[in-house]
Amino acid sequence: MNDRFLVTGGARLSGEVSVGGAKNSVLKLMAAALLAEGTTVLTNSPDIADVPLMADVLRGLGATVEVDHDTVTIDVPAEPKYHADFDAVKQFRASVCVLGPLMARCHRAVVALPGGDAIGSRPLDMHQAGLRALGAHSSIEHGCV
Repeated sequence: MNDRFLVTGGARLSGEVSVGGAKNSVLKLMAAALLAEGTTVLTNSPDIADVPLMADVLRGLGATVEVDHDTVTIDVPAEPKYHADFDAVKQFRASVCVLGPLMARCHRAVVALPGGDAIGSRPLDMHQAGLRALGAHSSIEHGCV
């Protein structure tokens, strides 16, 4: 088996390519803004439905969030709330990404089990195992982690 691929093209390529924002990272970056007090600005954000949903989750935690085309500005207060809004969290799966930052920042978190797509069962075992590895106690009670 080869360790590399060699591609020989017929024509030299030149020019510029604009690469769109990564939909799989923007929601995690938005959640990560909870780790520090103050303003975080994300540019080149993709235009996906989950960005305004995550903005709603962060607003429920006390942050000020502005979404302007491909720029997301998040201002996190000195003491964010640690209990994520049930209705906002139930709308999409990535909302669980606020769990770790809330634990790191507030030393506690209450986040409803996420809702979202119907791809299939994706339990929160990895999230809970990560929290336990960092010394936190985690349980699922009344539909919340």
